[in-house]
Amino acid sequence: MLIRHSSFNTTDSDLDRFRNRIVVVAALVLLAFGVLLARFVYLQVIQHDYYTTRAEDNRISLVPIPPNRGTIVDRNGIVLARNYSAFTLEITPSKVKDLDATIDALATLVDIQPKDKRRFRKLLEESKSFESLPIRARLSDEEVARFAANRYRFPGVEVKARLFRQYPLGPSASHAIGYINRINKKDLEHIEANDQAANYKGTDHIGKTGLEQKYEFHLHGITGYERVEIDAGGRAVRGLSRTAPVSGNNLTLTLDIKLQEIAEKAFGDRRGALVAIEPSTGGILALVSTPSFDPNLFIDGIRAEDWNELNDSPNRPMINRALNGAYPPGSTFKPFMALAALELGKRTAGQAIADPGFFNFGGHTFRDDKKGGHGIVDMYKSIVESCDTYYYILANDMGIDNIARFMAPLGFGSKTGIDIDGESAGVLPSPEWKKRRFKRREQQKWFAGETISIGIGQGYNAYTPIQLAQATAMLVNNGVLFRPHLVKYITDSKSGAKTMIEPQPLRSLHWKKEHVETIKKAMVGVNKEGTGARAFAGAEYTSGGKTGTAQVFSLKGSEYKASQIKEHLRDHALFIAFAPVDEPKIALAVLVENGGFGAQSAAPIARMVLDYYLLGKKPKGAAQEDEAATEEDPHDQ
Repeated sequence: MLIRHSSFNTTDSDLDRFRNRIVVVAALVLLAFGVLLARFVYLQVIQHDYYTTRAEDNRISLVPIPPNRGTIVDRNGIVLARNYSAFTLEITPSKVKDLDATIDALATLVDIQPKDKRRFRKLLEESKSFESLPIRARLSDEEVARFAANRYRFPGVEVKARLFRQYPLGPSASHAIGYINRINKKDLEHIEANDQAANYKGTDHIGKTGLEQKYEFHLHGITGYERVEIDAGGRAVRGLSRTAPVSGNNLTLTLDIKLQEIAEKAFGDRRGALVAIEPSTGGILALVSTPSFDPNLFIDGIRAEDWNELNDSPNRPMINRALNGAYPPGSTFKPFMALAALELGKRTAGQAIADPGFFNFGGHTFRDDKKGGHGIVDMYKSIVESCDTYYYILANDMGIDNIARFMAPLGFGSKTGIDIDGESAGVLPSPEWKKRRFKRREQQKWFAGETISIGIGQGYNAYTPIQLAQATAMLVNNGVLFRPHLVKYITDSKSGAKTMIEPQPLRSLHWKKEHVETIKKAMVGVNKEGTGARAFAGAEYTSGGKTGTAQVFSLKGSEYKASQIKEHLRDHALFIAFAPVDEPKIALAVLVENGGFGAQSAAPIARMVLDYYLLGKKPKGAAQEDEAATEEDPHDQ
């Protein structure tokens, strides 16, 4: 009995432990289900909107739609930059297993040249792997059809319709218009700095130079978006909604492209620059830098051989000589020196000197261009015959400080503020400038003898053609200086509203009217009886001008003979002009690099430009340098 009782006690104890375990397990199960239920409520109720949005995002893709880039036209509506649509074969590297094999296979269907492969590799290095990159642009209809029939063989490869930029006039005005090219890292930083990152989704190109760069955010437009439903493989199934892009704004320029072409042809194969300005507004009528380049070469990435040809050329076609080239102005500086003398009371118009053909100063002889001198020379004759001795003496009497103070407000030695980037400031010499320019103390001192050559536009003088044109425009506009600009107005592509670029007067100098008339009268004399008379013989309008010749290196007293000097060491030829005299509509500056004397090389170019602009006359052919005449007639500084 005792043993049996003990057995019953053990069984009861086991049952109690079992029941306790069941309760614990049941509690744990209930707790687990409670946690799951709570998580379910959290996900399905509290976080419903969040996960619904994420699921929708996984199902819906936003595809950017790049806008049409704005067009650029000249003042008469002639198109200088436009767009056209074409098909491009593109590869998304992240979706392709074997890139080389894919490209080789594509080459059996589409003409893919080594240059296309090189450009693709370069883009691949600069881009992200999930971006679509072009392997061939501008496919023919036949090539598109061949690829479409074999599309299934090429995952990650597709044909896209793209807009391409075109410059229909090629090299004409290319330094002013500029060009576009693919966006790089530096461009992205600029875009982000201007809070434009979202607006450039899907955009591959951006303005790199000229107006294309300066007015980029006007020309680009507003990117549109398409909401597309995609499948698990990331392929588009159907479009859901679309926000249309807004095309970029259009630019209408002050530039007259026909005038521009006349000027470019007038240079022939010579290097140089020309800037023509409307004095009453500051509008640029022509901006020539020759030789030039074809901006169409850069759009898809320039070929190595084309770049090497441009970059290695001794003629430096990529340099914008009109804005970047700084040259001694030579005798074109004399009218401004004469005006300074009148305004500062250093000379009167009738005050004369006896010119022996030289000026001695500090043991050095500064020679005139004419042996024996010009005789008795007043201010009128000093400009008409371009007497160096007159300006040697004048510069010494005025002093460098007076010269620098008078010339600075005319824009010499400072950027004009034209609406394209890359402008040089040039050099307006002064004792302060020399201290900044040179490091050694002995080099920083200004010597009185250095002032003498400043008076004839030599020495440290170095100005850009646009500065010379601007100063000439300011002179004939009676001291009112307008900021030079290329854009006349911007047209909103959506509303059609035009935003005018109003003429912006930078400063107004209160010169005495009789002083200005004295200088203008002398410049008219240059083209009637002086150094510009041959170039302007028989002109049907009255113009004013001034020839100039700027030394590239010192002859040290030797006689100048162009035929005996290497071409790149010959003098630069310059000419400034305005017309008509009563109400000037155009002022210009011409520079012909190593062109010799201004009357022979630069003045005829100015005549062709003025003839066309004022009379509509077109020259029979481009101006050609007359070497024989240059040798025979050195009297045209």
